[in-house]
Amino acid sequence: MFHLQKITSLDLPELAPYHTMRRSLEHEAQGIFVAEGEKVVRRLLTSRFEVVSVLLPEKHLDAFRPLLAARPENLTVYLAERKLLEALIGFVFYQGVLAVGKIPPPVALDDILAKSPQPRLLVALDELSNAENLGAIARNAIAFGVQALIVGETCSSPFLRRAVRNSMGTIFQLPVVELASIGRADLPVSPDARQRIPTKQTLAQTLRELRARGVRCIAAHPHAGGKTLSQADFSGDCCIVFGSEGHGISQTVLESCDEAVAIPMANDVDSLNVGAAAAVFLYEANRQRKKT
Repeated sequence: MFHLQKITSLDLPELAPYHTMRRSLEHEAQGIFVAEGEKVVRRLLTSRFEVVSVLLPEKHLDAFRPLLAARPENLTVYLAERKLLEALIGFVFYQGVLAVGKIPPPVALDDILAKSPQPRLLVALDELSNAENLGAIARNAIAFGVQALIVGETCSSPFLRRAVRNSMGTIFQLPVVELASIGRADLPVSPDARQRIPTKQTLAQTLRELRARGVRCIAAHPHAGGKTLSQADFSGDCCIVFGSEGHGISQTVLESCDEAVAIPMANDVDSLNVGAAAAVFLYEANRQRKKT
């Protein structure tokens, strides 16, 4: 169910998340996120995520009406002229479609392992702070059949605005295990947001737990010391671990993996962008699984 509200002013307190859409850390502390762009908002509206509100030009209403009518919650759809939207956002916004959603409750690792068919394919992230790269990895994960994304305690949230945008909304389809604490110490954190993190278990501990359950943990490490991608075995249950572009995988996490594997490349190239590396690794995992 939804109800319409035409706006001619930017002063409504309910519009605050749109005013502050560039302050993703504040939104994370409130347990919300902003989805931007027609395709991303469409994917949000067809997802299991709770939607708080939608903001769009009136000319887009008919196209979105069936999706809005199918939503279970009572949400507000704000209609505004394009010029008002541009004034609200602060730049020329070509599609002019925005929505606010709630970050979902946490997914337990036990549930993922119980519900995922074998061979399982998981992705874990260590010290990844770039939201665009995180979104790209989520998009690659959906493209190559990853069953869950494990976000380490040193990573940014996959629900930051730029991560959601770069994932093209595929993050709404991907179960996420977040190990990080919510927000920063100087930001007030809502009770709902605090409940998202049920444990303070580290990524290293989580990887050791996966190994104890028969899931092989493979570090994507450019200086693996011998083993290359085609020599690794991805045919069984496995979790592929990616690190930051600047420093790669931390030593503690690296030591918690079964092995480190590198993508072979020209000698004068240090490494690939982590999003590109993830696509290469996940393609190889899929190739091996199809052969078996």
